[in-house]
Amino acid sequence: MANTYTQIHIHFVFAVKFRQAVIHNEWREELYKYIGGIIRNNNHKLLAINGVSDHIHILVGIRPAQSISDLMKYIKQDSSKWINQNKFSQTHFEWQEGYGAFSYSKSQLLAVVNYIQNQELHHKKKTFREEYLDFLEKFEVDFDEKFIFKELI
Repeated sequence: MANTYTQIHIHFVFAVKFRQAVIHNEWREELYKYIGGIIRNNNHKLLAINGVSDHIHILVGIRPAQSISDLMKYIKQDSSKWINQNKFSQTHFEWQEGYGAFSYSKSQLLAVVNYIQNQELHHKKKTFREEYLDFLEKFEVDFDEKFIFKELI
């Protein structure tokens, strides 16, 4: 739309179903490239992507023509399908229901990019659960802990 100017930066965090550690180093970079393609094909700008074996962080410059929930729907459904078609996982691959989406100003982007790029090091000190709950508390997001993670029963 003419005369529409935005600067929207969203940090997404989402996990493998039941937080299973199934994203392997052998194909992780290919997954990141594939997700980057999904983001670009939806006319957004990928600023950073990284994660560990059970979850991913993505920093995106969002265009306001598409909702955050629609973008995440495409990222999760298309990447799951791609992982399963390529038989990267020994079992049927799924992402956990839901996601975290946290907004940042332009002045904070370098720190967020550095945070995302250092996931392996970061998770030597803190579990994903601790990290995720820290985000929710830092951003003052109301939540019910029983809906944060589905446990493998």
